[in-house]
Amino acid sequence: MDCVLKNAMLLDGSVFRPADIAVRGGRIVSISRGLEFPVSIDLHNAAVFPGFVDVHVHLREPGFSYKETVRTGTLSAARGGYAHICPMPNLNPVPDTAEHLEEQLSIIRRDAVVNVHPYGAITAGEKGGTLAELAAMAPHAAGFSDDGKGVQNPDMMRAAMTEARRLGKIIAAHCEDESLLNGGYIHDGAYARAHGHRGICSESEWGPIARDLELAAETGCAYHVCHVSAKESVDLIRRAKARGVDVTCETGPHYLVFSDRDLQEDGRFKMNPPIRSAEDRQALIDGLLDGTIDMIATDHAPHSAEEKSRGLEKSAMGVVGLETAFAALYTHLVKPGILPLDRLIELMHGSPARRFGFGTPLAEGQPADLTVFDLDAKYTVNPEDFQTMGRATPFAGMELYGVCRLTMVNGEIVWREEN
Repeated sequence: MDCVLKNAMLLDGSVFRPADIAVRGGRIVSISRGLEFPVSIDLHNAAVFPGFVDVHVHLREPGFSYKETVRTGTLSAARGGYAHICPMPNLNPVPDTAEHLEEQLSIIRRDAVVNVHPYGAITAGEKGGTLAELAAMAPHAAGFSDDGKGVQNPDMMRAAMTEARRLGKIIAAHCEDESLLNGGYIHDGAYARAHGHRGICSESEWGPIARDLELAAETGCAYHVCHVSAKESVDLIRRAKARGVDVTCETGPHYLVFSDRDLQEDGRFKMNPPIRSAEDRQALIDGLLDGTIDMIATDHAPHSAEEKSRGLEKSAMGVVGLETAFAALYTHLVKPGILPLDRLIELMHGSPARRFGFGTPLAEGQPADLTVFDLDAKYTVNPEDFQTMGRATPFAGMELYGVCRLTMVNGEIVWREEN
């Protein structure tokens, strides 16, 4: 729609400045003061940010639409302020060929309300045995991942990295050594020992990262580490960057807000990798501040209520996160002065946009992909109000600051919540 967004507050470095934003033909045509259009939307001095970019979500379609659909997942993204998201390939069929990827893309074209950039699988069926059809999928894939499963064979990962390097695509790795899991399902820490749970050791994450960093250095592949949770992983990536390895990484809001001290006997605290110790949490925050951790991704992973109702031991792995990500991080990191707001926006937009090649700045001539947050408004997280079909979140019942009032994608309003 053609309109002017009046009385916006734009983040300029670390301070806000007032402006009006004119949108015509899906693009921002002017950012100034006193602009007039036939259609005017008063933002009442709310903050306007570029539409966020999440490079790690699960939309569950095709194959698992009882958990989520492209429609509900992208509505959830819109409500969270996201303009671009990347769904992972653990679907049915797995997008491991151009034909299978097209099946997913056709649903996206029909139902998505935000920009969706799917990954292709690294291996056929995500089974680790043979390479997927990387070259055939490359024109339409954000990158390649076997998310949900680690590539166990180093020779297979080397072959994948070599081909991805030739194609100019990113390998986004779920790093998990299955030989070290031993039936674990939460962090191998104080809570697990106190409550008789089987733990997942941190080496199951950092061991494969160490292996892959050597392979990335060898092949020259653009390598991205998914959902970093352990302090050793942060240190490995920091040292690899210092020696010039082409590596980026992400962590998730739940790892930055919670530690295993906060766990409850509830499936809404179960995800993979698990929430780890307070020392791991602090290492992640340090990584955000020094640039080791490049971006924040939600790993939005909806499941049915029944699948999440079986406690810590037997519930499915995964929680939802698109609708709470900004507010949770603003409340728990920005407001206490731990993380500057401009750094949070860089982590949720600028850095993933540069690395993956989509997402645009809030500037004249650019697509009108933006989101509007009332930073003074607070609310209590009620999963029954979510747009996603998933309800399991560790943030349930928490009071958060930052309500998304509007999200615009390509000049169209895809989410609006009145004051």
